[in-house]
Amino acid sequence: MSMTNPSGNQIEYEAYLFVHFIHEDVSSEDLEQVYFSVSKDGLKWETLNEKQPILKSKLGEFGVRDPFLIRSPKENKFYIIGTDLSIHYRKDWEEVQRSGSQHISVWESDDLVNWSEQRLVKVGPETAGCVWAPESIYDKEADDFLVFWASRENFGAEKQKIYYSKTKDFKTFTEPKLYIERENHIIDTTIIEEDGLYYRFSKDETVKSITVEASDSLLGEFTPIETNLSEIIGVEGPACFKLKSEAGWCLLLDHYAVEKKYIPYYTSDLRTAHFTKSEQDMDIPVNSKHGGVLPITMDEYHALFQAYGKTRVS
Repeated sequence: MSMTNPSGNQIEYEAYLFVHFIHEDVSSEDLEQVYFSVSKDGLKWETLNEKQPILKSKLGEFGVRDPFLIRSPKENKFYIIGTDLSIHYRKDWEEVQRSGSQHISVWESDDLVNWSEQRLVKVGPETAGCVWAPESIYDKEADDFLVFWASRENFGAEKQKIYYSKTKDFKTFTEPKLYIERENHIIDTTIIEEDGLYYRFSKDETVKSITVEASDSLLGEFTPIETNLSEIIGVEGPACFKLKSEAGWCLLLDHYAVEKKYIPYYTSDLRTAHFTKSEQDMDIPVNSKHGGVLPITMDEYHALFQAYGKTRVS
């Protein structure tokens, strides 16, 4: 899978890095932290660091959920952002929507192996009861990053909406603005770009299904696309990535309600928003929860194994 960077150089991405947290029946402070899993095909994954967290929250709520990884197209740098939340300590889902953190956790790295100290950055509105599932995408038009997340204002009295902020360095952020509001609660938004169009996947938190819409501008008007994903109930945490082959795109959906695991779906054309369920389950050794997938080079893949794997994999 070749991609062109802003300098015009072709980069071959031949593997994938999935950052996520995990879910188990037994509560533990180590579950809501940042785990790395790698894959060559996007289906069979290996969890690094002997299935232990790569990064652990030492600030705020002392937990990090919904981690998301982005590669900066302007510099040799990577950023991980995540929800500042630990249900292990907080326990009450209703309460954390009224009095949860207004911050996101941030780490940065030059090589995916060596990471900075964690920092907390306040992004939420002044009366936000929570800041959930932050993600980011590079805005080519504005030459900065769009960061977006779900919040309930009035300290949980209002419904979940998606807000956004802009940043160039994941340190200084603009004032939050409303990004998506629906008749129903909406959370878990992810955005992928293809051929000049931005595809936005979100969870209808009332119906518990995924919606899809598209636009030629990140801050422009998005048009809903009729999708068969609306027929799949009890899913969340969508993560979409381009496959190495010409087969198209993979969309990972967390079937949290029944199957309690991620299941891959495929499409050869994002414009149709028609996805076919994989005949094989996602093969991953841990119960992965809401995260993000980043295409990586084989050099990056080997470096991760050298740092966190048992052996160097060829």
